[in-house]
Amino acid sequence: MKAIIPVAGIGTRLRPHTHTQPKVLLNVAGKPIIAHIMDQVVTTKIDQVVFIVGYLGEMFELWARERYSHLNLEFVEQPQALGLGHAVNLGLKDDDQEVMIILGDTIFDVNLREILDSPCSTLGVHEVEDARRFGVVMLQNGQIVDLIEKSSDPPSNLAIVGLYFIKNGSLLKECIKEIIRNNITTKGEYQITDALRLLVQKGEKITTFPVQGWYDCGAPETLLDSNRHLLSRQASPGVNVAQYQQRNIIVPPVFIAPTAQIENSIIGPYATIGEEVRIEGCIIQDSIISDKAQVANALLRRSIIGREASISGAFKKLNISDKSEISFD
Repeated sequence: MKAIIPVAGIGTRLRPHTHTQPKVLLNVAGKPIIAHIMDQVVTTKIDQVVFIVGYLGEMFELWARERYSHLNLEFVEQPQALGLGHAVNLGLKDDDQEVMIILGDTIFDVNLREILDSPCSTLGVHEVEDARRFGVVMLQNGQIVDLIEKSSDPPSNLAIVGLYFIKNGSLLKECIKEIIRNNITTKGEYQITDALRLLVQKGEKITTFPVQGWYDCGAPETLLDSNRHLLSRQASPGVNVAQYQQRNIIVPPVFIAPTAQIENSIIGPYATIGEEVRIEGCIIQDSIISDKAQVANALLRRSIIGREASISGAFKKLNISDKSEISFD
């Protein structure tokens, strides 16, 4: 079975971090955003993954091929950001049957194996208070009868959250081609919601399934919120506490990579510490410290520190990117 995972987004709201790496490779709760998705994908019957890439696509491809070399991986470039419908069309073939479409920048708390056993096409939905930013579905007897994309007056509060299991991939491709041919766009982009609406009109039965755990990683504050939620859900603390407890105070939940070096510090709660990080004389809470960063004599809360960044003597809230260096001596 094929999965299509768009990962072409630039991630402008996560700058400066996304100046040097794709958004989906940012660390949250101990591993890249996309790894939370892929580590569940590999437990299913999905054996082919088509990534729709764009910005820093070569960096992403190197990472994916190294980590998931046992899968049949394909990388298709989306040269222009023309919408999710356009991106999915690039990954579909004319003879596709079942296909799973997963947005690559959002982490979901669902059982993919159960979804893939559905007897008909089905979409993940989440009830929201303000649905104006989302595509929504309208249901009748448990079946989708209409879909509306980003309406100023949405007829439903059941938002489509980025998980789509389609039984008839070739018909979906036909529908996307039709909306592109007729230039049916929302805010200048070809939306998959419009193609799915056409799919329903052509007689495809589509149901929904609830997505309770839905972790947005599109901005610094939501990335940190998702880090908190995911650390809280982990069955294990993500760290051998005894390894660090002698000269530090560790307050779970935390994730600390085994190669991190920590001295005379208080770590946690809700801290993610990456590989080869060095920390000395710090209090770090509710923050993400990326690989090979160095932090000394600092108090950090609600902060994101990029790879190989260096912080010394800071009692601030920070959001700095890879290889930066800041000193408050």
